Amino acid sequence: MAAITMEQQPTSPDEHIAGLRSRIDEIDAALIALWKERAAISQQVGKTRIAAGGTRLVLSREREILERFSSELGADGTQLALLILRAGRGPL
Repeated sequence: MAAITMEQQPTSPDEHIAGLRSRIDEIDAALIALWKERAAISQQVGKTRIAAGGTRLVLSREREILERFSSELGADGTQLALLILRAGRGPL
């Protein structure tokens, strides 16, 4: 769903805000679902790596993820990446 533009704006500011908030709620639901899916997949990767005799973590992979988020989102991206990584592997 695309953002509501000025041309599509409902008749009142309250309706416009309600529409925007509804879209935010949809995005939040998608982010939560993706967060949970990513964490589950990351945990499977770790379990598979350990079962194959590897380490729980691959620091070069974590660094790659941190750099990706940082380059796209700046300092907030770094913090977000750290939270995402922790969700998948647990605290260090």
